[in-house]
Amino acid sequence: MKEDFLHYLWKYQLFNKQLKDANGNMIEVINPGMHNNNSGPDFFNAKVKIGETVWAGNVEIHVKASDWFRHKHELDKAYDSIILHVVAENDIEVTRNNGEKIPTVKIISHNGVFEQYQYLMESKNWVPCENFIQKVNEFTIFEWKQSLMVERLELKSRIIEKRWLANNKDWEETFYQTLAANFGFKTNALPFEMLAKSLPIKYLGKHKDQLPLIEAMLLGQSGLLPETSTNEYAAKLISDYSHLSNKFNLKPLKAHIWKFSKLRPSNFPTLRIAQFAALIYNSASLLSKILETSNFDEVHKFFQIEASEYWQSHYVFGKEVAKRNKKFGDTAFNNVLINTVAPFFTVYARLKGKPEFSEKAIDWLSVIKPEQNHITKHWQQMGLEIKNAFDSQSLIQLKNIYCNQRRCLNCRIGNQVIQHKF
Repeated sequence: MKEDFLHYLWKYQLFNKQLKDANGNMIEVINPGMHNNNSGPDFFNAKVKIGETVWAGNVEIHVKASDWFRHKHELDKAYDSIILHVVAENDIEVTRNNGEKIPTVKIISHNGVFEQYQYLMESKNWVPCENFIQKVNEFTIFEWKQSLMVERLELKSRIIEKRWLANNKDWEETFYQTLAANFGFKTNALPFEMLAKSLPIKYLGKHKDQLPLIEAMLLGQSGLLPETSTNEYAAKLISDYSHLSNKFNLKPLKAHIWKFSKLRPSNFPTLRIAQFAALIYNSASLLSKILETSNFDEVHKFFQIEASEYWQSHYVFGKEVAKRNKKFGDTAFNNVLINTVAPFFTVYARLKGKPEFSEKAIDWLSVIKPEQNHITKHWQQMGLEIKNAFDSQSLIQLKNIYCNQRRCLNCRIGNQVIQHKF
């Protein structure tokens, strides 16, 4: 048995109610207290009646009473305030610093609770509760998805906040770097972010009306420009970047940091950089425009871009292919909204004290299509409905942060399964 399971039993009062301490005194739990996930006693401000006396204070929980000494609590004055020691095995007497005995009580889980918990912990299914989830209350799943979505946005927004602090609280630069990382998707997210950090938005802004120069700076700084070329387009980029790198004292990244293998040509970093250049060229003050509009379709228009003429028949330099439009598609736009705009709005709302931006993020996630990946497909196979990106993001959070880590005790679905609340 693990200590976190005993915490769970105590928090939800899922144990034998006829409690007695080691001296035979009856114990009544009036209030289990507030669960503490940080250092210090496990539950604060509990209230229990021991015999005829009501005590208010903190509760400590261990699998074995002797864990008190194994954790060296007898040396920590913070534990002198313990009014009750809750254990699964009372193998030793525990005292405070002054030698006074601490009331200790052994708890036993309700019938079936531990067995159900053990089943989930040992399950080999894709998610531990796979055989039970169809029985779980739909409203519970709906409410849990709301919380999971907020949690996921907060998790992503913390990354953006760190970036914002590193940029001396410059919102434009932070959005530019965040957007760049998203253009690389997972495979080239880091190289794209490195590119943006090595080429501040203010440098691009000085040539915002000249797409060829924006392309030259981005492609040159990426390290992906060929050293020499007989092609007029590439030769011009090389020449322009040589001039601009001297002007701004730029040092290009190494080409080897970019990944091409196992990518579809439409996701090659050369093409993505060209599309990113088109976005910067076509959308001056993009962050301000997105912040100012409440119209989702208007935001979508900002991202209806396509790479310049050369890239209509190329995915990489020097290798011509059949000509086709290289537009930034709806799937790519949805990815940007999910992974850049929505979490950016979340951190902006928190740091600016403007909750309307968090609401806007949730609203927009609710109108775009859900992601299609192995996680969402598996949830659908299990019978869960995924209507939009709000649903898909919340269920990705559930799988990655709760199911994969066997955090069933912290999951509302897991709670219903453990407690047989069907």
